[in-house]
Amino acid sequence: MQEQIETIYRQEFRRIFATVVRMVRDFDLAEDALQEAFAIAMQQWPEDGLPRNPRAWLVSTARFKAIDRLRKEARLDSLEDLPHEPEADTKDAEDTSIADDQLRLIFTCCHPALAPELQVALTLREICGLTTEAIASAFLVTPTTMAQRLVRGKAKIRNAGIPYEIPSHKHLAERLHAVLTVIYLVFNEGYHASSGDSLERVDLAVEAIRLGRLLLELLPHAEVRGLLALMLLHHARRATRVSADGDLLLLEEQDRSQWDKDMIREGQELLESSLLTRQFGTFTVQAAIAAVHAEAPSADATDWPQIVALYDVLYRMTPSPIVALNRAVAVAMRDGPDAGLTLIDNLLAGDELRRYHLAYAAKADLHRRLGQFREARVAYQQALGLAQQDVEKRFLEKRLVEIDAV
Repeated sequence: MQEQIETIYRQEFRRIFATVVRMVRDFDLAEDALQEAFAIAMQQWPEDGLPRNPRAWLVSTARFKAIDRLRKEARLDSLEDLPHEPEADTKDAEDTSIADDQLRLIFTCCHPALAPELQVALTLREICGLTTEAIASAFLVTPTTMAQRLVRGKAKIRNAGIPYEIPSHKHLAERLHAVLTVIYLVFNEGYHASSGDSLERVDLAVEAIRLGRLLLELLPHAEVRGLLALMLLHHARRATRVSADGDLLLLEEQDRSQWDKDMIREGQELLESSLLTRQFGTFTVQAAIAAVHAEAPSADATDWPQIVALYDVLYRMTPSPIVALNRAVAVAMRDGPDAGLTLIDNLLAGDELRRYHLAYAAKADLHRRLGQFREARVAYQQALGLAQQDVEKRFLEKRLVEIDAV
């Protein structure tokens, strides 16, 4: 029974949390009350047996715990202020309600009254359950600084009376980009974890894809299709990104026969439907790049000129240093390592990528391909000094050993 409860906690906590937040309209109160509900479950369920509907039991118990807390703190003025019971009676209705609650919570975290970086941080914390330390690492700030930001953000939602709701269609479009960006960043953290001993957090990647599907049902916009296509095309390669020993495998080393063809096909169809609207944006262009990789039968057969052209389009739309770096790598594959090195060196001459380990890893790889092992070693060491991910650290250390053996 304890394993069952732990599984429910791991898989369902954040989904149920979204419902409790809607009911009590306070992030911290909802989390504390739901934690208490799980603690009671650990005591009662082994004796009484698993409830027929564990989700409903946990929501109801958390609700009562929240009411007790509010009464003790004299924050309830009347019965009308009580957190209401969920209306869902059937399993399907409950699933729909929970899905809606999660979308409500995403739009709450992405309210335009909050700064963009706070929108992302709140979503990673409250929707996905990342630790404050992990979010701080992703934002390159201290955990204390990030904790203070999160507290201020939740206080602003509470004090400003920001509603826990999906906005009307009139306001939906203007808040769409923020929501898409947040879902993408959640997926990115799942696809390529910012720290830890695993390259991926599959649960986050799957959650982001699920949220993308929910959003597509709500708003079949071209960029929603583009984002979902992008996530599916990347996630289709998940089984081949590390070796049996847990070592990182580069794209050219991956067994393409093991890529999820059904997922690739779905991603391609979504991409095509987005492109046909001619109202697409950056996520659709990124999906187009991922599709070129997915369609190539081998690394050597990749259409690098097309990828460079797509990066040119993407850079015009969003001239970020990360896009410029990725374009430089594509240019190196098209025109040779020297061409890519020139571009990367120019980027590293500025300040924006000096703390970005992948820029140095890309520079090191191009020096290695040219046989410039001394320069490669320096760049690999710089990348290793900045890397936070254990799998990437092992990869970089392995490259250094290989260079020393030459």
